[in-house]
Amino acid sequence: MPGISLEPSRFPLGVMLFTRGVNDRAAEDKAFAAFVIESLNRHGQGDWGDMCEEDRRENELSLKEGYRLLSAYDKDGLPKIWIITEADRSATTVLFPDEY
Repeated sequence: MPGISLEPSRFPLGVMLFTRGVNDRAAEDKAFAAFVIESLNRHGQGDWGDMCEEDRRENELSLKEGYRLLSAYDKDGLPKIWIITEADRSATTVLFPDEY
């Protein structure tokens, strides 16, 4: 998804990666592309999206200890996405749950 402009993040996101499924859907659907960018901004701010409280706490610990971060985002009428930032903060991947 070329031309992405993100807000400053609480942690390095590294290289942005999109699975073929996410990339193809974003290329065809402007609403979905906007949802992906909104979700990336939320992820970068530490808003872990649609995660249970236990997973939110795990992400906060992972942020402090340098472990992998996982967020999940849902929006009516659009497919759910996951966003994963690697432990070394070298890359952040956006994917559909069934692509994991």
